[in-house]
Parts: sequence; C-alpha cells; structure tokens
Amino acid sequence: MPRPELLEQIYTIVDQIPAGRVTTYGRIAAMTEGATPRMVGSAMRHLPEGHQLPWHRVIAASLKLADHGGADCQHQKLRNEGVMFDSKGRVPAHLVWPD
Repeated sequence: MPRPELLEQIYTIVDQIPAGRVTTYGRIAAMTEGATPRMVGSAMRHLPEGHQLPWHRVIAASLKLADHGGADCQHQKLRNEGVMFDSKGRVPAHLVWPD
C-alpha cells in the first residue's frame, strides 16, 4: 500500500478525471512524487467504503479494463458516461486524460 502522502496525491488526481474520460495507472503514477502504476492499482483496490472517487475512470495502459472483480461494474459505469469500446474492448485514445 502506498504511503499516506502518495495516496493523497493519487486520490486527488483520480478526483480530477472528467466524466466520459479515462486515464491509466501509469499516467497517474507519473503525476505523483514517486508512485508506480502498481501502487496506483493498489490504491484503487483499497478505496475506503463509501468513497465518491471515480475509480472506474482508471484503466490499463492497453486502454482495456483490468481483469478484476469490479470490471463489469466499471464497464457499465463508463458506458453510462458515454465511453464507447472498440471491438477488442479498448477505449479510444482520444478519451485519455489529460490531453
């Protein structure tokens, strides 16, 4: 689990992802002071109960959803925001935030 100051940085970045857009674990890590993509993934897995962060907008560098227990929920949340997926299950690159 990342250090508390890294968690705060990660969660602050995730909170800024606009609806209908996505970003990757790696992009979030690059915007912090020392997190790795795996740390970002760990932070997403350990979100506290009742949080309001848009965790579903964080995806793998392949622009596919990571294979995890919440993938179906994540897919539906993104579709509800207007995010479309190609025939291989990828999000179009133009939806990756930040530009």
